[in-house]
Amino acid sequence: MKIAVLPGDGIGTEIIAEAVRVLQALELPLELESAPVGGAAYEAHGHPLPEATLALAKAADAVLFGAVGDWKYDKLPRELRPEQAILGLRKQLGLFANFRPAICYEQLTHASSLKPELVAGLDILIIRELTGDIYFGQPRGRRVATDGNFPGAEEAYDTMRYSRPEIERIAHVAFQAARRRSKKVTSVDKSNVLETFQFWKDTVIEVHAQYPDVTLEHMYVDNAAMQLVKAPKAFDVVVTGNMFGDILSDEAAMLTGSIGMLPSASLDQHNKGLYEPSHGSAPDIAGKGVANPLATILSAAMMLRYSLNQAAQAERIESAVQAVLSAGLRTGDIWSEGTRRVGTREMGDAVVAALGGKGVTGLTRS
Repeated sequence: MKIAVLPGDGIGTEIIAEAVRVLQALELPLELESAPVGGAAYEAHGHPLPEATLALAKAADAVLFGAVGDWKYDKLPRELRPEQAILGLRKQLGLFANFRPAICYEQLTHASSLKPELVAGLDILIIRELTGDIYFGQPRGRRVATDGNFPGAEEAYDTMRYSRPEIERIAHVAFQAARRRSKKVTSVDKSNVLETFQFWKDTVIEVHAQYPDVTLEHMYVDNAAMQLVKAPKAFDVVVTGNMFGDILSDEAAMLTGSIGMLPSASLDQHNKGLYEPSHGSAPDIAGKGVANPLATILSAAMMLRYSLNQAAQAERIESAVQAVLSAGLRTGDIWSEGTRRVGTREMGDAVVAALGGKGVTGLTRS
């Protein structure tokens, strides 16, 4: 099983290193090959997604991705900025379905910004359409306006677009996922304002006819953002477009205690995927050894489950993470009184130890 390992920038190299150690501890027949991506690739090859990196990603059975981006690249032309690497991989690999589970572990209920009773037992799956919407719609650019409120003024524009097949395939993914869970889908749109999302809603309703055992509800995105804070456990599977999904999944991350706990999977139609933490490259803490590697480690578990057919090994990693949290280890983003603050490497050490059945002892403090 070949895995393309793309660490990227900032804390990407640190968190990927811990996920790789965890994978190696499983002693599976894995071939891991690394390549530069993002700002690191721009520095080495003049482009954030070099042809060799893309070729490796295409040849691999799965991609384990760190994070890209740094403020020092903000003045580059857009096509050379680090973030174009992840957008390019999604497009070139056909990764249209993004799975972002938001699970609040019992040990972290007090790390959430909400009251413990609102998040205890929380288990939401946000499914985000990943290759359409305003992020990829054409035309886009800058021009001098010929109409509107300020003709003659410079303006910028992007285009929100969705085709029927794009909506149908992500709706099927959501309904099939719901069948394995609590059989409820919330489709999030803005159909009261946007023609694109009226079309989205109409198409989702048509697909739903094939899944009579699954409950479907519709919710405007602004209300969904409010309900995620007010009553998050009312959701099960949430399906939405690219931009709304980007925003809502980051909001949901904070329900779990930290975005440092949120893994993600981006899948094609054959379940080949790219796996990455939902957070960014955090250049302000890069190199300090304080980043939380658990989202990346849990992303590796998702990779084993979805792309490599190794569900039992995925469960081993998830159980090891739970054991470490139960033992009281916390990186700074999830630390609270009565727990022990550790760094990136020490958190990785603890997960590896738990995987080996050595136990995680002596880690809590009163």
